Amino acid sequence: MIPPPLFPTPRPLTRRRVLTIMGAAGATLPLSGAGDRSGSRMPTLEWRGRALGGPARIVIRHADESIVRALISHCVREIDRLDAIFSLYRADSEIARLNRDGIVTAPSLDFRVLMADARRYGALSDGVFDVTMQPLWRLYRRHFTLHRDDGLGPGARAIADAAALVDYRRIDLDRGRIRLARPGMAVSLNGIAQGYLTDRIADMLRDAGMSGVLVDLGEIRVIAEQRGVPWRIGIENPLRPAKLRDRVTLTNGAVATSGGYGTRFDAAGRYHHLFDPATGHCPSGIVAATAIAATATVADALATSLAVSAPQDAQRTLRAFAGRRAHLTLSDGTKRTIEA
Repeated sequence: MIPPPLFPTPRPLTRRRVLTIMGAAGATLPLSGAGDRSGSRMPTLEWRGRALGGPARIVIRHADESIVRALISHCVREIDRLDAIFSLYRADSEIARLNRDGIVTAPSLDFRVLMADARRYGALSDGVFDVTMQPLWRLYRRHFTLHRDDGLGPGARAIADAAALVDYRRIDLDRGRIRLARPGMAVSLNGIAQGYLTDRIADMLRDAGMSGVLVDLGEIRVIAEQRGVPWRIGIENPLRPAKLRDRVTLTNGAVATSGGYGTRFDAAGRYHHLFDPATGHCPSGIVAATAIAATATVADALATSLAVSAPQDAQRTLRAFAGRRAHLTLSDGTKRTIEA
């Protein structure tokens, strides 16, 4: 998934100055980056960098700066390791090699686990969540690169040909390999990999004894302090991106947002980076979906599935993924909240 930014995009930072001491911490982490207003005296330390081609952020409330610096260094090494597996921006990544060669032998455990999860979420969503959408992405990107102002989109035959290469069930995970069953198939894990990285880093910090943690590597997961101080996270309004639609409060859990407005191919927003596997067209019923779940991986996949689903199927999808709650914005501007 390529969601709209939930925090201001940071300037490029070198590894030597990515950790910043911000002063007083608090229960509120506003989108504007303004200072916390809770009155808490626990110092907040923040790292900003990049993960999977996008801005990344880790915030930790802890009294010992030296401990946090050491943990952040460990986290950055893990982000780099996983980036070498899942990034579409690196020609040598495992996913890039799979898309180029159609097969990866002896894949890493992380790649195999996430691809297995991708197939499972495909089944849970009745095929709405499908990581083999990359041929459609390539088709639409190529078409609008050549025909920027075209309001009709790719032709029906081209869409049908690309959609014929989309089928998560054709991913072969047998015999110690990952193989795509048909030439021309390709995978994007943008709807799940950011959540996977977020969970990995959050789990590392939790296992190291940290609390009062927010990890944003494209999706957000929080771990509360022992006294249960929550975090508040803003949801961008898809119809007015400069404004907030709502805020969610999290103590322990994850939140992810998906919507076609995040990456548009045309000015009107009729064509975007989300596709209905059944038709090859861009869905329009749900403009944006924000999902809340126990982990960022689930929230990531759920938000993507909801944004592609028909509005009448949203409740069933939420329950199938064991999501906690979802905030939806429909094409007519209607806001809907559903709960499991």
